[in-house]
Amino acid sequence: MEKTSSENPQNTCIIFSLKDETAGALANFLKLFDAHNVNLMHIESRSSTRLPGYEFFVECDTTSGNLGMAIENLKERCNYFNIISRDYKDNVATVPWFPRRIRDLDRFANQILSYGAELDSDHPGFTDEVYRNRRKYFADIAFNYRHGQPLPRVDYTKEEIDTWGVVFNKLVTLYKTHACREHNHVFPLLIDNCGYRADNIPQLEDVSNFLKDCTGFTLRPVAGLLSSRDFLAGLAFRVFHSTQYIRHSSKPLYTPEPDVCHELLGHVPLFADQAFAQFCQEIGLASLGAPDSYIEQLATCFWFTVEFGLCRQEGDLKAYGAGLLSSFGELEYCLSDKPELREFEPAKTGLQEYPITEYQPIYYVANSFDEAKEKLKKYADLIPRPFGVRYNAYTQSIEILDSKPQVENLMHNLNMEFQTLHNAFRKLKV
Repeated sequence: MEKTSSENPQNTCIIFSLKDETAGALANFLKLFDAHNVNLMHIESRSSTRLPGYEFFVECDTTSGNLGMAIENLKERCNYFNIISRDYKDNVATVPWFPRRIRDLDRFANQILSYGAELDSDHPGFTDEVYRNRRKYFADIAFNYRHGQPLPRVDYTKEEIDTWGVVFNKLVTLYKTHACREHNHVFPLLIDNCGYRADNIPQLEDVSNFLKDCTGFTLRPVAGLLSSRDFLAGLAFRVFHSTQYIRHSSKPLYTPEPDVCHELLGHVPLFADQAFAQFCQEIGLASLGAPDSYIEQLATCFWFTVEFGLCRQEGDLKAYGAGLLSSFGELEYCLSDKPELREFEPAKTGLQEYPITEYQPIYYVANSFDEAKEKLKKYADLIPRPFGVRYNAYTQSIEILDSKPQVENLMHNLNMEFQTLHNAFRKLKV
C-alpha cells in the first residue's frame, strides 16, 4: 500500500427514500433523471433501516446531463436523501464513494496504481523476461478474480519455492526473540493447518479459510498496488488484499514491494489475533467517506503500526509490523539502539514522513493492540463526515448511521445483547 494519490472520477451514487410509496412511484421519480438526461448505471431497492418503507440506491453517470438539477428536484420529494460519490459535479458537495457491501470490492479491485508485471528499472527482475511473464501470470489471476469465488491455487515453481525457503528459514530464527507473543502464538498453528514450511508456499485459499475461522478476516488476491483509499476500505470488511507472486530469486532477502513472503509471514499471523484484527478494521471503518487529507493520515498510521509497528510486552520491545516480521535485516535493526522510538498517537503519527526504500529511522510503539485501537477510535471521531458507520457481520455490509430511528434501533439491539451477557455472567457467579 502507498500514500493516496488523486482519485479518479467515479459515478455518483445516491441513496433515498420517497415520501410517496404508491405503486409506480419509483418509476415516476426516476423520470426526473431522464428529464435531465442523466444516465442511470444501476438501480437497487432494499428495506429501509432508517424509516418505515423502502430505500433506493441509484448509480448515475456523472458525464451525462445535468445531475445537479436532477438531484435538487429529487431531494424535494424524499424523506431521506444522501449522496455518496467521488465526484463534485455541478457544485454539489458529496461524500467520497465507498463500498457498502463486500461484493462492492469488485468495483475497485482492478483500479490499481501499477500492474503486477510493470517493474521499475531498479527491480531485481527488471531484465528477467521469464520472471516478468510469471508476474503477469499472477497479476492476471488476481485481475479476473471476483468475490465469492474460491481463491485461485497456484503451482509454484522450484525456483519460487527455494526463494521462499531461504526467507522462511532466516526469519524463523528471529521470531522467538524478536516477534510479539501474538505472532509466536499463531505461527505454529499456521504450520499445522496451512502448510507453512520451508519447502512449501502456502495457498491463499487455505490461509484465508484459517483466518476466517479465527477472526473473520479473509484474503483477496490483488493484481498490483491499490490506492490508499481502496486498500483501507477492504479492511473495513476484514478483507486484506494480498499478492501471490514472490520476489526475484537473485535477492531472496530483498523486495522493493509486497510479495507473498511479506503477506504470509508478516501480515497473516497477526490477522488471526482478535485484538489486532479489530484494530485493523477500525482503520478501515475510519477511512470510509473520509476526506483525502484524512485518508493520507490513516494510511500513514497504518504504515507505522500494521507495517512497521513495535509494542511493549513484559518490559521488552517486540515487533508486530509485517514489514519488520518479513525482513530479516530490519527485524534485527528495529530492536537495536539505532532508530528513534516514539509513542503511537494517531494525530501525530499520521503526519510523520517516512522512507519506503530503506530502514525506518523512526518507529512508533504501542503498549497493546487494545490501547492502540482506542486511540484510533478517538482520532476517527475527529474525521469530518455527516454520519457514523458500522460493519454488519451478518450481511457483510456497511451500515450508514445517520438517522435517529436507526440509531435508536441499534441501541435497543445492543442493550438486548448486553442483557444476554449480564445474565450469563450472573450465572457464572452462582
